[in-house]
Amino acid sequence: MIPLLILGLLMQNPGANGYELLACMEERHYKYIVNFTKGSFYYNLSQLEEKELIRQTSQADQNRESHHYVITEHGITEFQKLMYQYGTKTEYVNLSFYGALLFSKEYKRDNLIELIQVQMEQTEAKILLLRDALKSEQQLPVYFKKMLENSLAHHLVNLEWFQKLLKDVDTL
Repeated sequence: MIPLLILGLLMQNPGANGYELLACMEERHYKYIVNFTKGSFYYNLSQLEEKELIRQTSQADQNRESHHYVITEHGITEFQKLMYQYGTKTEYVNLSFYGALLFSKEYKRDNLIELIQVQMEQTEAKILLLRDALKSEQQLPVYFKKMLENSLAHHLVNLEWFQKLLKDVDTL
């Protein structure tokens, strides 16, 4: 997930240096999306450069050399791939999807619509499974039944949210 965040931020802020990117991640509270440290951030930054997904440009910055980064064409292709990978991933809490949604303006509109539709389909499938389990004639332990009911309620709210998101896609 950290590579997606770095690539997306570089699409939003071409020429930013590592410190600026990390500060932006902290200011925007991206730790809600993914747990990262300064070390893991810089490790991922160097890995992206090594894979030629980003390239470094040196610029004089107040009497010292500062490395600024731009995303490469290969990096843009990887960004698109990661957006799809994380955007179609469904988890109980959709933190991966939320990570992809952070860069919706940098992603193609039709592709974003597809991601939302995939989330809706996966959520609808989970709702059906939960409803089937709750209708089951076998006796479920009380707490397990309560957990299923809670999960169903969350998925119903998520489905409603995805439907609204789909309507609002042009304002994202």
